Amino acid sequence: MNEPSARRPLKVRDVKLVNTFARYLSGKNITPNQISVTSVFFALLAAACFLLFAHYSYWWLLILAGLMIQCRLLCNLFDGMVAVEGGKSTKSGELFNDIPDRVADPLILVSAGYAIHVVSYGGELGWCAGLFAVMTAYIRTLNASIGAPVDFKGPMAKQHRMAVLTIACVITALEIVFRQTDYTLLIALIVIVVCCVITCIRRTISAYRFLEA
Repeated sequence: MNEPSARRPLKVRDVKLVNTFARYLSGKNITPNQISVTSVFFALLAAACFLLFAHYSYWWLLILAGLMIQCRLLCNLFDGMVAVEGGKSTKSGELFNDIPDRVADPLILVSAGYAIHVVSYGGELGWCAGLFAVMTAYIRTLNASIGAPVDFKGPMAKQHRMAVLTIACVITALEIVFRQTDYTLLIALIVIVVCCVITCIRRTISAYRFLEA
């Protein structure tokens, strides 16, 4: 991964434990690109958990899915830190920084839609969430390619989407145990879709105003 012209601002990079582990990874024979690709593996595991939950409704599958989502985000964090702070960036790094995310987001969000039991349109909702998640990133990269500032604003940037879905996994697991419903997962995907649309609009308007100024 190359050092990008503008990095997503993350306060967690300043945490001592995170920095210590990033230095540990930098000292090993591990490349940032390998870490980026590993994030897709965790996304696949999360997707598998959601799809298995769709058939078997075991609450612990949702907890496992949430854990895999967070492991995916940790890969997204450490690939950049190993590349930039660890001085192991590569010329092809931007490809590995972006493409795995475009694969991981739809894998997780679409499969989460199919895990919803309380309505018949869960799958369609998941596809909408996956599509708009990719659109938020597309608009961000398009803005940068035409000279506008790199824009990471939300309200539903990548870390926000995954945080909402992780919390929904935990609450829905409790719902399954006590009420045998999964309304929280449904609400979470609706929120993600609506807020992704808002994010797309905000990023587009910001680029328009900058270019026309």
